[in-house]
Amino acid sequence: MPEKSYPMTAEGKEKLEAELKNLKVVKRPEVIERIKVARSFGDLSENSEYDAAKDEQSHLEDRINVVEEMLKYAQVVDAQSTDPDEVAVGKTVTYTEVGETDPETYTIVGSDESDPLSGKISNDSPIAQAILGKKKGDTATIATPSGKFDVVINKVEE
Repeated sequence: MPEKSYPMTAEGKEKLEAELKNLKVVKRPEVIERIKVARSFGDLSENSEYDAAKDEQSHLEDRINVVEEMLKYAQVVDAQSTDPDEVAVGKTVTYTEVGETDPETYTIVGSDESDPLSGKISNDSPIAQAILGKKKGDTATIATPSGKFDVVINKVEE
């Protein structure tokens, strides 16, 4: 089975490390305390506080496992180690759709860092998949659920 890899920026890895620490040091003890308190209410078969606390514990432990796996297989991408004009994870790309005049700008980040509303798109997104490896001046075809369109890479920045 091939080894998993989670490309991310150094900033993204630091955020995951901080999240993991918070989950283990702050959140986990809080949930354990809620379970203890809920147990003290008596009959567990009809104890909604206990059920809610156990559900929260399950979700918390799932997230801890996901973050630990991502950090274990993290591949921190150094945008400076690639060609300055090449689109890569960690770089900000400005492109214009062929036939349009308004440019769009996105920073390509790892999937856990993505926030399209703030201009950060996942390296797994259709846009990023189409433009990764392209250089300034290249044309790429982006295939989305709503159809295909061509873009021209205008600028690549670190």
